[in-house]
Amino acid sequence: MDEVKVVVAHSERATLRVGDVFLKVDGDQARIDVEVEAMALAPVPTPEVLWRKPSVLAIAALPGRALGRLGEPSTASPAAWTAAGAAIRKLHEAPLPPWPGRRRRDPDELAAELDRECELLVTNGVLPADLVTRNRQVAEAAIRPWAPVFTHGDLQIDHVFVDGDEVTGIIDWSEAGRGDALFDLATFTLGHEEHLDDVIAGYGADVDFDVIRAWWSLRSLLGVRWLVEHGFDAFAPGCEVDVLRSRM
Repeated sequence: MDEVKVVVAHSERATLRVGDVFLKVDGDQARIDVEVEAMALAPVPTPEVLWRKPSVLAIAALPGRALGRLGEPSTASPAAWTAAGAAIRKLHEAPLPPWPGRRRRDPDELAAELDRECELLVTNGVLPADLVTRNRQVAEAAIRPWAPVFTHGDLQIDHVFVDGDEVTGIIDWSEAGRGDALFDLATFTLGHEEHLDDVIAGYGADVDFDVIRAWWSLRSLLGVRWLVEHGFDAFAPGCEVDVLRSRM
């Protein structure tokens, strides 16, 4: 009998693995619908959808292994990181999906959200004021107009699978939609700045590195409190708080 493994679980959603099948349970049916449609449209390898029912999506496991984990050194080759950059570029050049994307916010709205979150981080004693202030300054470069592309929306390093130097698939598409290309690139390289050059070599386009670094600060500032409240350790070595400290 296959063991049931809890991959991730919190109050919004949970992912279980049973043998070579992943079961994604989500209270928001719209996220499941987006995930299925995004995988059908994306011009990159994605998992096979086995079946779906209200609140549950079953997908097949991908060959290979995740490119890495946040907070851990990646053992993947530079060529694998470069291949991942090329896959991301292929996605960003695809026709826009018909839905707007859950993360699409105008610059003023994003700035207001960031200011509220920074105030809460300091008021509640989650992070020291100087750390928050410095990273709020760095994050400013990410708050700008941008041309929408087909983005994954949550392109964490462990959502990209490789076998040797080849990308075998990208998982977890529930946040996909029209978004900022540099947000995807920043999410993917968060905590792995040493591989940014490899990724951009595969991406094959001029990018603003200051904006990518700004997104590292912005994403981390917006994420720390949510992570702590949902049982994740944003203070672990190499994770979000360390990313913020690296900007000091």
